[in-house]
Amino acid sequence: MADLFEPDTTSGHSQAPLAERMRPTTLNDFLGQEHLLGPGCALRTAIDSDTVSSMVFWGPPGTGKTTLAHIIAKKTGARFIAISAVSAGLKDVKQIVEDAREALKYYQKKTILFLDEIHRFNKAQQDAFLPHVENGTITLIGATTENPSFEINAALLSRMHVFVLKPLEPEQMCGIVSRAFEQEAGKAYVFENEALDFLARMSAGDARFALNTLETALALAKKGGIVSKPVIEEAMQKKAFLYDHDGEEHFNTISAMHKAVRGSDPQAALYYFYRMLEGGEDPMYLMRRIIRMASEDIGLADPSALTLCISAKEAYHMLGIPEGVLAIAEALVYLALAPKSNAVYLAEKAAKSEIKQSGPLPVPLHIRNAPTGLMKDLGYGNGYKYDHDEEHAFSGQDYFPEGVRKREYYTPGKQGYEAELAKRIEYFKKLREQK
Repeated sequence: MADLFEPDTTSGHSQAPLAERMRPTTLNDFLGQEHLLGPGCALRTAIDSDTVSSMVFWGPPGTGKTTLAHIIAKKTGARFIAISAVSAGLKDVKQIVEDAREALKYYQKKTILFLDEIHRFNKAQQDAFLPHVENGTITLIGATTENPSFEINAALLSRMHVFVLKPLEPEQMCGIVSRAFEQEAGKAYVFENEALDFLARMSAGDARFALNTLETALALAKKGGIVSKPVIEEAMQKKAFLYDHDGEEHFNTISAMHKAVRGSDPQAALYYFYRMLEGGEDPMYLMRRIIRMASEDIGLADPSALTLCISAKEAYHMLGIPEGVLAIAEALVYLALAPKSNAVYLAEKAAKSEIKQSGPLPVPLHIRNAPTGLMKDLGYGNGYKYDHDEEHAFSGQDYFPEGVRKREYYTPGKQGYEAELAKRIEYFKKLREQK
């Protein structure tokens, strides 16, 4: 837990990681987030005028959330307490609040409490901040990679401003990495332009990752003194892409893949598919979603789509990773290029809506089975027409319960095989009118 009355000196410690040593201490040195820190922006104005209130920084890793909190505390002259929701608890919060109260009373010193990964605090822990944020005992700055709307209590969130931090652009990343390289290596090393560009692109907007990779690369290049693209690749090994299995980025990415299929774009669908796989997603999770797409977005416009998806699932089970993944990708591409129809999906919604409105109406007597004499005496099955015995194998009888208001749930589209199904529906409709 850090308690700072004076400017932070830890960032220059020679034993600290490079990312920590390079942490900016002023807004002028802070790269990125111009949409928040540019002239006239709300956050910049609050910092410059010392009117900072409680807030949440929401953004991907390595975008400057912690650094910005440090700079705000230094700029406003406030005490700075930094804790992580991973390791801190209510006992820590109570002590911080008590110290903040005394600092305000005896030294007229405001306290900024920086809570990293605020989303990891449960409801009771978050509720503990409410009165102290409300009365100004502490200024709470929370940092999270998760959507605050889902992870932070509404009562607490309503008392805080939410500022969204964006992934750093490659140009900004080049500036950060180049500055760190000059400070660490100077003229003793050569940083090839191709290597710098590659690192900036592959860091996915995460400055911490880029600097940690550079630090490793400098150690690897110690003998030759040249930081080349192969050296960066070796230092990077396999980048853990911005993707989590439970948070918002998971849902953003799977939604992007689904929408690409719906929009008949196999290239984008494959991109998101392999992006999730590279992030460690279970291929069977993706397979289940793809099977769902076959029914929701293709439906009977191409009845073979669902069959192909089930075959892909069986192929994956037979072959496993990595060979079986290709079968899933094949199904994905097929769906993206197949004719589209959500008619069955809409029919499902319409039928469910009718049931909710009408309730469990009794099944008409004429289409009930009558396995016993009593049932026959009660009229079960009385008047039922066996369609195979009728002309055109069609009786045209009514199967709906009395009182159902809506009868047409499935309306085929005009794409693919559903155009043929539309003709069949019209054919039976005309036969029914003749009965």
